[in-house]
Amino acid sequence: MILWSQIVGWLAVRRNRQWIAVGLLVIAISIGVLQMSRFSQEINDPRNEAFARWWIAGYDERLLLITARREVCPGAPFVLPSDGYIGLLYGDPRPPYSEQHRHQGIDIFSLGEVGETPVYAAYDGYLTREVGWRSALILRVPDDPLHPGRQIWLYYTHMAGPSGEEDTILDRFPVGTREVFVEQGELLGYTGNYSGKPFNPTGLHLHFSIVLDDGYGGYRNELEFDNTIDPSRYLGMAVNYGCAPVVPNCTPDPLCPETVWGKGGG
Repeated sequence: MILWSQIVGWLAVRRNRQWIAVGLLVIAISIGVLQMSRFSQEINDPRNEAFARWWIAGYDERLLLITARREVCPGAPFVLPSDGYIGLLYGDPRPPYSEQHRHQGIDIFSLGEVGETPVYAAYDGYLTREVGWRSALILRVPDDPLHPGRQIWLYYTHMAGPSGEEDTILDRFPVGTREVFVEQGELLGYTGNYSGKPFNPTGLHLHFSIVLDDGYGGYRNELEFDNTIDPSRYLGMAVNYGCAPVVPNCTPDPLCPETVWGKGGG
């Protein structure tokens, strides 16, 4: 009660109220400057221009944005799981993501229609399709090729039409499939546009991420950024938000000083 009375008494002094007002004004200006700085960076980022162009350009112009590679890049263990425009990157804060909730993988956007663009196994592994998963599957890689002795998981999703009723995963991997061995480059299905909400399509693409093991032989929650790993070194491509060009392709050094890291590392 005494403390509250002291606070009321302190606020009763006009000079103190003025200091509070000045402090709040400084905070508001700082937030505004930060937001303007981010907006300026986004406007000048050529990747944003390319992303907008992908949705409005004609077929031939969109072809120029596509990364197409069916072999591993030199020195990298994984093959790109699907050909397309890598429009959202690992660690990406752009909508629908944010600085507080960054993108946990890469989104590879496709030309054509649902069920046309092939999706492949990025590496040898054991495929599981959990009951309740309409458009997703996951591959267990027992021995991480970049960190021997560590188990990792490769997560694929959006492989269904907008309603979610018809998936684009091969029939040999029905819901409930567990621990089926697949080889690197093996066809798993085709890209789709299922968002998790029926008839609310996300745009035709594959979401691909590398997920950490939970230490008990299972996978961690892929929705948490810190539970995932930057795919850049595994693909031999700069697909990290801090480093990626408009059209990522093979490079001997896919990382940069601006690399966005989660606790999973890379």
